[in-house]
Amino acid sequence: MGRDRLLEPFITALDRALRAVSGRAHAARPSPATAVESRLSEEDRRRAAALMRVNHAGEIAAQALYHGQALAARSEETRAWLLAAAREESDHLAWCEARLAELGSRTSRLNPLWYAGSFAIGAFAAAFGDRASRGFVAETERQVEGHLDEHLTRLPAGDERSRIILREMRADELRHGSNARAGGAAAMPAPVRALMKQTARVMTRTAYWL
Repeated sequence: MGRDRLLEPFITALDRALRAVSGRAHAARPSPATAVESRLSEEDRRRAAALMRVNHAGEIAAQALYHGQALAARSEETRAWLLAAAREESDHLAWCEARLAELGSRTSRLNPLWYAGSFAIGAFAAAFGDRASRGFVAETERQVEGHLDEHLTRLPAGDERSRIILREMRADELRHGSNARAGGAAAMPAPVRALMKQTARVMTRTAYWL
């Protein structure tokens, strides 16, 4: 029994990983774009699909970060907060997945890599304590906000379905960051912020094509 209890968090973490990268994400909330129509040329469809693939890869990474941080969280309160945020990010994952299917495209072929790397980063951040973990969330969400703002301007003018999804995602990310700061988030040092930005840049540029 003791051994089973020790292994349980790792089995749960593996189950979450498989669910995230399986391509069968489930949303608790309906897509905000359900009642919106978009008419796109073939060129605009390809461009929108590439951007939404990047956003889907970002949500894979977000799931992994939260799951890694939850596994290494010091307190049950922080762990519960991280997993609640991860469930909302799962909605984003499902919305992006569905939109990619509508656009006749696919998710990133490197999703298992994005998940594994982000999970390790999340667990490493949480090892420095719950304030550091919340600080990592706050900085991550700040950078994600900028990324979504950029994509909102880059989407084809006629792709209102994708645009509405990204706006809803942005609102959730802002709230996650605000909650992290309200919970006592520690400020991330400048070198850490720069490294996070460079890591995200590598992922987004690669996922656009792969």
